[in-house]
Amino acid sequence: MKRFALLCIVGLLGLIFSSPAQAAEEPDADSPHVAYNPHSLYPIPEENVLIKNRIWRHIDLKEKSNKSFFPHKNEITKVIIEGVETGLLTVYSDEAFTKPMTKEEFFEKLKLPKADDFSEEEKALGFTDDNAWQDKVQEKSTAQKEKLAEYFLPNEVSILELMEDWIFDKVRSVQIYDVQSVKLIIPADKFETGLCREIGIFKYKDLAAYFDEKELAWVNVHNGAGNIKMTEAFALRLFSSRIVKLENPDDNTIADLYNKTPKAAVIASKELEEKLLEKEYFLWEP
Repeated sequence: MKRFALLCIVGLLGLIFSSPAQAAEEPDADSPHVAYNPHSLYPIPEENVLIKNRIWRHIDLKEKSNKSFFPHKNEITKVIIEGVETGLLTVYSDEAFTKPMTKEEFFEKLKLPKADDFSEEEKALGFTDDNAWQDKVQEKSTAQKEKLAEYFLPNEVSILELMEDWIFDKVRSVQIYDVQSVKLIIPADKFETGLCREIGIFKYKDLAAYFDEKELAWVNVHNGAGNIKMTEAFALRLFSSRIVKLENPDDNTIADLYNKTPKAAVIASKELEEKLLEKEYFLWEP
């Protein structure tokens, strides 16, 4: 009997002292002190964020080191474009995700330059709306010919721009790359003006769910048994990229700030990358 009474007392004391601890670990979701970034794939409580820097990166999918993201006939850009075409993905025209684009607006930006936009030199060489490369598809249907002639191919949309937050989580004492969005870009070498064309912006959170649903794989070019999920490849940072902008009040790109020589922006981008790698280490310096 005494043993039973002792166990009851111990259990009661355990409930009394454990309740406050549980309340502390599970804060009220409606509390103003608990806030999350709604666009994050793995949200972190804002109160846990010690440092945050927003970074923009360009991933050139034509680079050899990024070939795993860009296999023939299964390019990541092809899968994304198909997602828009089937209505499974929402595309935006702004990084705040407040201005959704229609399917028509998206494909309008994928259209090839018109024939009358060619220079006189190109016209003299035969680059017209009915030049030889289009004649090769005469046996196909009219609709197929028009589509091939009118739009850029998915493997020509070869640049991804990642907008991400570099975060230091003071609770877990780790640095985190929290990808927010992915932008499709057609490179400048496809246009006479020498300017690239931005196609559309996607929430990375939406893309991750879509990639998992489609079972899209990151292709291991050295080992066919080593393919992994595309979302895992992004999480493991298996891509090669270059920083093009760091958050600043004037919204200047790296090229805007370092424009004395053609190589200055590239060198500055590499230096910024190294500083980010060093930042976590120096946080622990006395």
